[in-house]
Amino acid sequence: MLGIDFGTTNSSVARADEQGEVQLVQFPAADALVAAYRSLLYLEHTKTKTRSQLHSWSGPEGIERYLAAEPKGRLIQSLKSYLSSRTLTGTEVFGRRQLLEDLIARILGDLRKHAESYFGCPVHAATVGRPVHFVGAESGVDDVFALDRLRDAFSRAGFKHVEFEFEPVAAAYHYASTLTREELVLIGDFGGGTSDFSLLKLRPHALHYEERTELLATSGVGLAGDAFDARLVRHLVSPHLGAGTLEQSGDKTLVAVPSWVYVRLEHWHHLSFLRTRAVSEMLRAARIRAFEPEKIAALSDLIEADLGYQLHQAVQRTKISLSQQDQAEFVFQDHGFNLRASVTRSEFESWIQPDLAAIEQVIAEVMTNSGVNDFAVDRVFLTGGSSLVPAVRRIFERRFGQDRITAGNEFTSVASGLALRARSSHHALIA
Repeated sequence: MLGIDFGTTNSSVARADEQGEVQLVQFPAADALVAAYRSLLYLEHTKTKTRSQLHSWSGPEGIERYLAAEPKGRLIQSLKSYLSSRTLTGTEVFGRRQLLEDLIARILGDLRKHAESYFGCPVHAATVGRPVHFVGAESGVDDVFALDRLRDAFSRAGFKHVEFEFEPVAAAYHYASTLTREELVLIGDFGGGTSDFSLLKLRPHALHYEERTELLATSGVGLAGDAFDARLVRHLVSPHLGAGTLEQSGDKTLVAVPSWVYVRLEHWHHLSFLRTRAVSEMLRAARIRAFEPEKIAALSDLIEADLGYQLHQAVQRTKISLSQQDQAEFVFQDHGFNLRASVTRSEFESWIQPDLAAIEQVIAEVMTNSGVNDFAVDRVFLTGGSSLVPAVRRIFERRFGQDRITAGNEFTSVASGLALRARSSHHALIA
């Protein structure tokens, strides 16, 4: 049985052997092999006199097809973020309605085929990670709804048996594999769409597998790396694309482009949804009346060229730089764009302060619900890309002390833990 971490931004797949050694599926990407598979879907449409067909590619191959295509098809990203939404059942792709579950199933089906090819055997069962709270979920009912949709997507992708495990608990299985003694551990798992936390007692040498991990408390919040990216777009990109630009309408001065357009822009996986005739006509009219028409024209060009992925890459590079140094240069050069802006780490941290406060609140909730004193925690294990952001790490340093914090395998530890969890479940069934 496999462990599958289907993430908002990246996915990974792993299998644990009888000795507990974990092997991650390596996916071809350009001239290399990678363990992180981009959770995106690229679609193209072909039509002849007798046949109409929708073609899809996901992961690194999807990126390559998208970047090489002219004209471009449809790039869809961060599909996991929509699972809790009852209003978003799907989207129109080349004139045909596509269910969200079917779109996700296309990615999961490709992951399954890669795993079958890599391990040389059929794959029909998996232990799958899930966030404590899905993005957009406002209640436990919403989480159940999202989980049911995810289970349906796995079924459509050809999986006959799927078990779910909380992502931070899966990360705990990965961390526990490195232990030689019992520890009380707080796990922080930072994904693209959610940040999840669990406090667990890990007993690596317990006789029975089910006794090796005791979950004391868990919670999460629907924000993480994507939210940080959105702040950078709001402050560094949107002003160059007409956010706040005014227009003259009769004797009134109004905002030229409504704010919801820039909200979509902040969430790069929403950009393709702006490629509609209505939005195009709205921006054309705004360009005529705006005091800064060149900025509206740049926004139109960005949308029409569907440069969400390229914009996201530029934002990611800036965020990574700010994790390593006190100042960075945001640079976005593509399709005639040449946007540049300097940003300091302190500015970035001020922009993400509301998100940091929400994360801090959830950590406090976990500790309160567990009834455990902070000083009793032996170790804090952080995983996921946003755990590398210094301001995030300082939250834990202030509360638990720098010496108790460790991190590792930021993009694959959940998949590794899920593989170990799958192995444990298998042993428990046959014991």
